[in-house]
Amino acid sequence: MLAFYARGGRNAHLEILMPRLGERLVWIAVLMAMAGAAGAQKPRARQLGVPFDGTPGPLNAITDVAGVEVGYVTLIRGEGKRIVGQGPVRTGVTAILPRGKATLEPVFAAFYAGNGNGDMTGTHWIEETGVLETPVMITNTLSVGTVRDAVVDWMVKRNAPGPFWYPVVTETSDGGLNDMKGLHVKPEHAFQALENAKPGAVAEGNVGGGTGMNCNGFKGGTGTSSRVLPQPQGGFTVGVLVQCNYGQRSQLRIAGIPVGREITSKDPCVGKLIDPPVTAADGRALPLCGTTPPPEQKPAEDPEQGSIIIVVATNAPLSPDELKRMVRRVALGLGRMGSINGNGSGDIFLAFSTANRGVDWGNSGPSPLPAPMMQRLGSGRMDPLFTATVEATEEAIVNAMLAANDMDGADNRRAWAIPHDQLTAILKKYNRLTPP
Repeated sequence: MLAFYARGGRNAHLEILMPRLGERLVWIAVLMAMAGAAGAQKPRARQLGVPFDGTPGPLNAITDVAGVEVGYVTLIRGEGKRIVGQGPVRTGVTAILPRGKATLEPVFAAFYAGNGNGDMTGTHWIEETGVLETPVMITNTLSVGTVRDAVVDWMVKRNAPGPFWYPVVTETSDGGLNDMKGLHVKPEHAFQALENAKPGAVAEGNVGGGTGMNCNGFKGGTGTSSRVLPQPQGGFTVGVLVQCNYGQRSQLRIAGIPVGREITSKDPCVGKLIDPPVTAADGRALPLCGTTPPPEQKPAEDPEQGSIIIVVATNAPLSPDELKRMVRRVALGLGRMGSINGNGSGDIFLAFSTANRGVDWGNSGPSPLPAPMMQRLGSGRMDPLFTATVEATEEAIVNAMLAANDMDGADNRRAWAIPHDQLTAILKKYNRLTPP
């Protein structure tokens, strides 16, 4: 059995744990795991010449917001036919700590759902008070409860302040590639993601909670980006991290071009045939990869049944009501990509600000009297932050797709990564490719 763990970071640290299975089998498994999670090594969108507006931070990541730390655990194990409880496993956990592990001091926050076919725990208290008191965790749909309980245990062991907390744990479904019903995410994986969290570069693609996800008809996963405002606009930083698992290929737009309609030879397929065959939503069998079925046998495009989680961080001094305004703009970044916030999608967004330390401790402790001075940006100064949120959201999604690698998952179903060469050729044809 192979268990694969990836720490956060541009060059993800890999821990591969396995018994002695025979040298050849071991190395096959190692190479498969590394290929599935090496998305962070691929060129990012700007390196390919995909044009974006705005100025990114030095890392072009959510960790450009000082204090934010990100950690991952990636689980890749097995291949072939799905056997519930055994695998194949293509899943993981992502942890975001707004102020890092050094302190669990709360931050102001707000959430918003573009479409609510998904889950994010702990949001009632955020809606009531505008206070986030826990890390933000992202995993698969059926592992939310396990991760939520693990966060409580982790906070107890760290002697976090307060009598109780409402952990924020959210999800997208990796049921296409992963034996999701097998509940392979365990409490120790949530612990490890939290302990792995660190500042600096952030791995993208097939990592963490994004390991088994698909996005806009291609392999999806984890992506990030950031924007830094000019000094006359405050010099603030906005960072975004996405777990991308939504959309249809025909809707996909990059740099304003409907590229999904023009990319060829990357249709849904299976690496090996099984009995009974794997079928698309219209009931037609998925073909063997490398073969071209007759047009009348080609499966139709599946309806959207995925989701996307988007977390926005900023150091701008925003009150909860301003964060609510800001987090609503995330949907506009999705719209640039062609999203309609479809009925089958859980498009759920969270924003937090690392400013205004010590102002409100929520349930985690008594807020001091006299109250510390709270700063709030004037409403007329919000437009640059709205713009930065939209821009960074768009780029983070593209980064997630470009970092991902092809992945064969449960029942040999293959998710193709978006081909860099075809994408750049299409953008060049429409004069939308810029020198990297």
